Amino acid sequence: MPISTIQSHPLSDDFANLVEERSPSVVNVFTTQKPKQITNNQNPLEGIPPQFRDFFKNFPPGFPFGPQQQPNQPESERPQALGSGFVIDPTGYIVTNNHVIEQANEIKVKFQDDSELEAKLVGTDKLTDIALLKVEPKKPLPYLSFADSDKARVGHSVFAIGNPFGLGGTVTSGIISAFNRDINAGPYDSFIQTDASINRGNSGGPLFNLKGDVLGINTAIFSPTGGSVGIGFSIPANLAKPIIDQLKKFGKTQRGWLGVRIQELTPEIAKSLGLRNEDGVLISMVNPGEPAEKGGLKSGDVIIEFNGKKIKDVKSLQRTVAESVVESKAKVKVWRNKKEKSFTVKLGELEKFNSASEDKSNSNKEIVSDEVEIDAIGLRLLGLNKETRAKYNIAKNVNGVVITAVKRDSFAANAGLNVGNVISQIAQKDIERPDQAKQILDNFLKNNSDAALLQVFEGDFSRFLILKLK
Repeated sequence: MPISTIQSHPLSDDFANLVEERSPSVVNVFTTQKPKQITNNQNPLEGIPPQFRDFFKNFPPGFPFGPQQQPNQPESERPQALGSGFVIDPTGYIVTNNHVIEQANEIKVKFQDDSELEAKLVGTDKLTDIALLKVEPKKPLPYLSFADSDKARVGHSVFAIGNPFGLGGTVTSGIISAFNRDINAGPYDSFIQTDASINRGNSGGPLFNLKGDVLGINTAIFSPTGGSVGIGFSIPANLAKPIIDQLKKFGKTQRGWLGVRIQELTPEIAKSLGLRNEDGVLISMVNPGEPAEKGGLKSGDVIIEFNGKKIKDVKSLQRTVAESVVESKAKVKVWRNKKEKSFTVKLGELEKFNSASEDKSNSNKEIVSDEVEIDAIGLRLLGLNKETRAKYNIAKNVNGVVITAVKRDSFAANAGLNVGNVISQIAQKDIERPDQAKQILDNFLKNNSDAALLQVFEGDFSRFLILKLK
């Protein structure tokens, strides 16, 4: 029986026809910006992972992350930035990357027939690097439709059309190399990786499947040289679509907000909580007065399901919550005290939380107590009051007992505990007094336990850790 061949592309003429049909919907994006002065101590690439910086550094002067203007450059000089975009609506809505148009004074788009139109900024989302523009065409524009990116598979053929190095209408092709890539660009990283050639100027352009639908928005490359080495990243269509819809409707995003701080489960923590695996997300802190607290969630809970979706890790929870409707009632299933429990939480809005300036601190409990030493573990503990809070710079909303000494080479030191840390929970029990903490830990030692789960605050940052006792 002969081995069948796999055809990765349609016939050449068919492919050419497809490119010809889709190209008029892809535009070049031009922006002008005022020169931005930076001090010698400022790094315009700060926050961009080092391996991705070459993608940005050779853009024209003034382009976000590109070379900055010299301090003595006249204000009248206005550099130009180049990128790509594509039409998603015949009335003139155009999608591109936020970093293409960020801080622009003027935005213009150029079409395949060399015609140009001024564009207005409808809205942007920095967290996903998406921007929505609007032009006013004299006649309906050819436009593109989004694919269902969840149906795409590694190995599927793709092609890109864009404006690399200012060369408009450039077509490249390749395959999907991987999904769910995290490049540390933001909390919702879930990029499609492709080996289709993507270079500077492709940003904001479409990545197509072989039906001619938009599978993703080309956004970044991995490159040690500044040019394409076959590792490019695109925002998946299914991640982009709800963001674009919100920008179109509201001019901004409206993400669901739970009001918790979270961390990944480790094998040790999962075992201590009686879980079979590390699927789920551990709540390290519940923000006072926020939706999670109002809905009954507590620090130490492990979120295993949200609105019927299994939660595997931090990224999956962040995305699922963000995509949920603001003020909707979410069903949250958690693991607490070695049992599953379900809660209903009315979601808030992330953007409102981020912009809020009022102090939402809890009224703290002041505990007058003697210092307690737990010699076998290597800890000295003291209750919280005005004096200890001031001495160790402990936030008002943090409760527990403060560590005043840690013995070298002790269990406490090996666990990473430090003077000034606050122990808020031991084995998911709230701690208010040093003697209470001592009693619980002494019982662990008497029972020959391997470890204890601690919730620890460092400043206002909360985390769970394993205190090994053997």
